[in-house]
Amino acid sequence: MNSSSEKTKMTKTGVVFVCALICCFLWGSAFPCIKIGYGLFSIGASDSTSQIVFAGMRFTLAGILVILFGSLLQGKWLRPAKKNLLMVGKLSLVQTVGQYIFFYIGLAHTTGVKSSIIGASNVFLSIVVAVAVFHMEKLSVKKVLGCLVGFAGVVLINVSGGSLDMNLSFLGEGFIFLSAVSYAFSSALIKRYSQEENPVTLSGYQFLCGGILLTGFGLAMGGRVHVGAVSVSGWLLLLYMGFISAAAYTLWGILLKYNPVARVAVFGFMNPVFGVLLSAIFLGESGQAFGLAGVAALLLVCAGIMIVNGPAGDAKVQEPEGVAER
Repeated sequence: MNSSSEKTKMTKTGVVFVCALICCFLWGSAFPCIKIGYGLFSIGASDSTSQIVFAGMRFTLAGILVILFGSLLQGKWLRPAKKNLLMVGKLSLVQTVGQYIFFYIGLAHTTGVKSSIIGASNVFLSIVVAVAVFHMEKLSVKKVLGCLVGFAGVVLINVSGGSLDMNLSFLGEGFIFLSAVSYAFSSALIKRYSQEENPVTLSGYQFLCGGILLTGFGLAMGGRVHVGAVSVSGWLLLLYMGFISAAAYTLWGILLKYNPVARVAVFGFMNPVFGVLLSAIFLGESGQAFGLAGVAALLLVCAGIMIVNGPAGDAKVQEPEGVAER
C-alpha cells in the first residue's frame, strides 16, 4: 500500500472508529492483566519499584515484538535513520519512561478511582498540547464539548462503585497528572515524528529503549522480579502484555500520523471504561459495571466520541491539520 492510499484508508471515519476501539480494548485489557501479573510474578501491590521493573520487561518485549514483526511484514530489517535517532530517544523518555515512572509511583500513593479519573485528563491535555504547544490544529467548541461529555462518562463509571475524596498529594495525584502530561506530549511527538520516520519503527525502538531504561531505573531503586520462580502462565501473560503495547501503540501511532490529534485522542476515554468492564469479567471487580451506571457511562463516552468525529469535521479529515508542517 502506497502512502497516498494508506492515508485515504486511515482517515475514513469507520476505519478510525474500528482501529481506535481495538487499541482501547487492548489497553483496557491491560488493567486486569497487570493485577493478575503482579500475583504471578509475586510483586506486592505497594512495591512500586518492582512494578517499574515489571513494566520495563513488558515494554522491552513489546519493542522486540514490533521490530521483529514489522521487519517480517516489510521484508527488511526495520531501523531508524541515523538522523532520527534523537527522535526515538525523546519519544522513549516521554512516552514510556516518564509516563510510566510517574504512573506507577503515583498509583502507589492514591486510589484506583482517582487515578482513572485524573489519567483520563490526558485526552484534554493531548488536544491542548497539539493546539497550544505544537500548533497542529485549532480548538473548536465541538472538540471541547465532546471531551466534556466523554470525561463525564469516565467520572460516572469510576465514582459509581466507590468513594471519591478530595485529599490530594504530589506523589499520588500529582504524579498521575504528570503521567497524563507525558502521554499528551508523546501523542503530539508521535504525530510530528511520524511525518519523517515510519511509525512502526518509531514505536518499536522507543519501546525497546524505554523498556531497558525503565528496567534499569527500577532495579537501581531496589526493585526485583524473581524470574526463576515465575510459572509458564506468568510468561505467557507477559507475552500478551507485550503484544498489547506493541499492537495498540503502533496502530495508534499510524492513526495519529494521518488524523488530527483530537479526532483520535477522544477515544482514550474508552480505556478506563474497557478497563472497568474487563476487570468485572476477569477479576470479579466493579459489579456495577454492568448496571445502569456502566451503561450510562458507556453511552456518554460514545456520545463524546461521536461529537468530536461527527459529520461537521469530515471535510477536514482528508487533510489533517499540521501534517505538512515539517
